[in-house]
Amino acid sequence: MTDLVPTTCMRCAVGCGHVQRPVEQGYGLDVVRGDATHPVNNGLACQRGIRETADPDGEWLTRPLVRRDGDLVPTTLENALERAAEGLDGALEGGPERVAVLGSGQQTNEAAYALGKLARGGFGTPYYDANTTLCMASAVTAYYDAFGSDAPPPTYDDIPEANTHLVWGANPAAAHPVMFRWINQSADEDDSELIVVDPIASETTEVADHHVPLEPGGDLALARAVLAHVLETDRVDETFVDEETTGFADLQASLPAAETAAERAGVSMADVEHIAAALEDPTLLYWGMGINQSVNGTAAAGALIDLCLATGNLGPGSGPFSLTGQANSMGTRVCSSKGTWPGHRPFDDPEHRQDVAAAWDVPESRLPETPGPGPVGIVDAIGDDVEAVYAVATNPVAGMPDTTHVRDQLEDAFLVVQDSFRSETVELADVVLPAATWGESEGTTTNMERTVARVRAATETPGGIKTDLELIGALATRTVPGLFDDGLEPEAVFNELAALTAGTPADLSGISYPRLEAESAVRWPAPAPDVSAGYRYYEGPDYTESDSATETAAGGDSWSFPTPSGCARFSSGTAHPLPESTDDSYPLTLTTGRQPDAYNTGVRTRESAPPVARVSPATAAALVDELEHIETTGLEAGDDASTTYGRVVSRRASVPVRVDTDEAIPDGIVWLPIHHPGINKLTVSDVDPRSKEPNYKQCAVRLEPPQDADAIAIAEARA
Repeated sequence: MTDLVPTTCMRCAVGCGHVQRPVEQGYGLDVVRGDATHPVNNGLACQRGIRETADPDGEWLTRPLVRRDGDLVPTTLENALERAAEGLDGALEGGPERVAVLGSGQQTNEAAYALGKLARGGFGTPYYDANTTLCMASAVTAYYDAFGSDAPPPTYDDIPEANTHLVWGANPAAAHPVMFRWINQSADEDDSELIVVDPIASETTEVADHHVPLEPGGDLALARAVLAHVLETDRVDETFVDEETTGFADLQASLPAAETAAERAGVSMADVEHIAAALEDPTLLYWGMGINQSVNGTAAAGALIDLCLATGNLGPGSGPFSLTGQANSMGTRVCSSKGTWPGHRPFDDPEHRQDVAAAWDVPESRLPETPGPGPVGIVDAIGDDVEAVYAVATNPVAGMPDTTHVRDQLEDAFLVVQDSFRSETVELADVVLPAATWGESEGTTTNMERTVARVRAATETPGGIKTDLELIGALATRTVPGLFDDGLEPEAVFNELAALTAGTPADLSGISYPRLEAESAVRWPAPAPDVSAGYRYYEGPDYTESDSATETAAGGDSWSFPTPSGCARFSSGTAHPLPESTDDSYPLTLTTGRQPDAYNTGVRTRESAPPVARVSPATAAALVDELEHIETTGLEAGDDASTTYGRVVSRRASVPVRVDTDEAIPDGIVWLPIHHPGINKLTVSDVDPRSKEPNYKQCAVRLEPPQDADAIAIAEARA
């Protein structure tokens, strides 16, 4: 029997070690389970990660395709690559801005690095994004504002040391089950508690000690209310604030009254006091898409970091901990040249630009001057600047906001799609390059706590299926000869990447494939072969390099932040109006969230049924005349006698839904799963002005009766 192959799960950003075994005959995986020897998860694994790896739904792409006479037809890989190169070259004749590139947090570090090198150093395009702008850009911007560097200071090791676990705008019980098990175990200790701030009573809320149900979009107001109350009740860690931070006096002068901000957030002062009191204990403050995906995402994320700074919650067992969505979102931030050059080198710094150009052996003038406008801006540029789009492991026709507009724009572009599954974006492509997926590729990935681990192939692929890295190299050979060595090998690419990060805040230069073989996982910064970082910016009382850190008077703790002053910085973000308010025509607020058993845009978890819209009993009762109740006699409908259908309508589109009443949803709110490919027809394309992250979490909608065209979908769902 074939040996088990150790690898890393690519389902979410926890980064669990898996072992996989291929089927005895043919292609595919027979066994997938947690790896008991892996230092990240010690054998724990969620069933979703196992199932979606071993037996995903969706239609696999097994042949290259090209569009001929309006239809996608099979072809050879050589013909597909030649057609893709012709289209991209033709667009590049008009200038580097004529080609846009869209990557993904589902790629390996090596593929993400190579794609960024092709986009920035080969094409020279400013129109490039690696998909993390859709989920993590607001947290990234807030980290830079506060600390001068991206990525959370804490690690998983800090979870059992925290007394308070404050989960804000996130649902890790659904999105990060293994990590949530650690959080829940720590919160179950006698001196600990779990507090959840969320408009929805989520799966995480079900086991929480305290739930704060704020108004959708009220996060910044609530964070400011808590900070104002911390000040009013003398809970500020004045020693830490005075010696290790800047900007607190300016922030203090701009704070609203706690009561006013609490009212704006839709919460009681009792809830504000509960959070403020909990912050007196060592606190890990986790947040997710409920914070980031907003026009106020950067300001809200910054306000949460402010709470940690003001209360001295920075150090082992405490601190701000953003929960990354896609499996390798952290890796793309470090290595893909999306918003910074590899290693988090500043994009506009002349010396770093020179270093990158020299390492890539390209003219510095070829490197774009700006990192670009983000995915929404890229799509908007199609037809003006952009003529061709190369999309890798991403599905913008389902995953971006206002997808009707996205579809219309992409239909006007020459579109090359490289992916493993058939998707809405594939249907629009001029060229489709089928790519290997989990269990079929070699490389590395980086989880949300900055830990790099190996990804290994456990099974062969059908003929004509290449890895992302191989396909990127093949296109580069045809469009930018000489940019890469022939036949890109993952280890060689990683070594090039790691060398380019030497001396940077995200230093990978001490990591190598042999080291990962020996240790399984290594956390950056790792500037030497015997170094793996822990908590960032902090050294304990034994720290001796006082010339590079501030020695505090109390306890001998040492801090060093990569900011001009060497201190952490309080934020000054103010709220922007939400892009859509409810009115008589659209009286309900749509919000979206993750489901425990679904994946991104659903390419691995496809269902034909309409998505489930969850509303409160009172909201459903008020809309009873707008909904259609269909008898379910003889169907597996539990105790229900009927199933309710309707349409959710926004100012941009309408989507057929099955309506479920759920007391977890506040009155006036409609909750829909973000994974269903139809949901983002409804959402708005407004973005945070600094991070460029879209405002997925709030828009105005109404519920209507089903249309005649919905009958087919309803019948299929009931069959």
